Amino acid sequence: MTLRTIAFKALEGLVRTREPVEPETLIRAARIVEDVRTNGDDALRRYSREHDGLLDHAPLLLDRAALEAALTTIPDDVRSLLERTANRIRRFAEAQRHSLESTSIAVDGGRAGHLISPVERAGCYAPGGGYPLPSSVLMTAVTARVAGVSRVVVASPKPKNIMLAAAAIAGADAFLCAGGAHAIAAFAYGTDTVASVDVIAGPGNRWVTAAKKLVAGRVGIDMLAGPSELVVLADDSADPELIAADLLAQAEHATDALPILVTASAALVTQVSQALERQLATLPTAEVARVAIGNGYAVLCETLEECFAACDRLAPEHLEIMTHEPELASRRVSHYGALFIGPGSAEVLGDYGAGANHTLPTGGGARHTGGLSVLTFLRVRTWMRLDEGPAARALASDAAEFARLEGLEGHARAADRRR
Repeated sequence: MTLRTIAFKALEGLVRTREPVEPETLIRAARIVEDVRTNGDDALRRYSREHDGLLDHAPLLLDRAALEAALTTIPDDVRSLLERTANRIRRFAEAQRHSLESTSIAVDGGRAGHLISPVERAGCYAPGGGYPLPSSVLMTAVTARVAGVSRVVVASPKPKNIMLAAAAIAGADAFLCAGGAHAIAAFAYGTDTVASVDVIAGPGNRWVTAAKKLVAGRVGIDMLAGPSELVVLADDSADPELIAADLLAQAEHATDALPILVTASAALVTQVSQALERQLATLPTAEVARVAIGNGYAVLCETLEECFAACDRLAPEHLEIMTHEPELASRRVSHYGALFIGPGSAEVLGDYGAGANHTLPTGGGARHTGGLSVLTFLRVRTWMRLDEGPAARALASDAAEFARLEGLEGHARAADRRR
């Protein structure tokens, strides 16, 4: 198949129309969220039966013992794979955590500083309706544990033993057998069965994203993650077969996944299109991938500099660089969820636990936020302690003066009493 080609100048129109949540989805998700908020377990179980196939008398919430029991049912080689991947994710998250420190400095009249501390409870969402994704269980729950979260609950629809086993390895305390907007609502507001959480993290479908938008503020969220994206920035030194393989790996996620090639080589677009057709012929997930490839496109630029500008305007979830000098090119782009430098650094290796987290911003969100990390589950809280010496009195004098400048006499009088 032939990649649809657009010129760099046409890119702005495509980017401008992107929204993280469709208005209609938001309206319908709001009804579900309100139903669960109002009716608790009754609504949660009703939606879980209808959408997730939960049996009438099956538990909504599985405890730690159930997760450990599931762990005994999976083959030893699969368990070892999950444990190796969890360890890579854990090492990376621990390095992030150790780079963050509480601090204090001298200020007029005393000291002030900040403390870095975890939230108490986290809800970690992992997709499971189409394909079970134990990698997402590990990416979210392991990271929450490393951050120091006291209680970690994973949620996923139609949970198979592999998902429960991954939750056990990640150190989760419990597993909510529900998905979609109703699972997010249960995390945000709580029910008789499900305790409310402080932060909700993890990727999901449009219903999950809409519900996260609705409950943001009631709880913390990691980001509004939409359909998965990959941009490959390549020049004529790149291998078209490798590019095609990576675009198809992204495309098989879902029909609304967005695979994009950015290049200044028209010949490369043709070569990649031909490689896509050859590889689709034997790909088991071709039915899904072909639709996504049809929704994707190639941005044909006039220069490499224009390619850099196109990548920054897209601000994609994943950005692969396959150019003659990938390190140099990597320093010329600024906006991406995760960067993969050189042909050996495949995005799929990031998906499956090289270490860095694969839960990343989409839809241009990389211009203002980063991917899921220990920071998602941490709070930076400030404190100060001031004495009654001359420096503190001078500070109080300035505070009173500033308060009166703003017309807040009550503030000024409170400061005056410290003088």
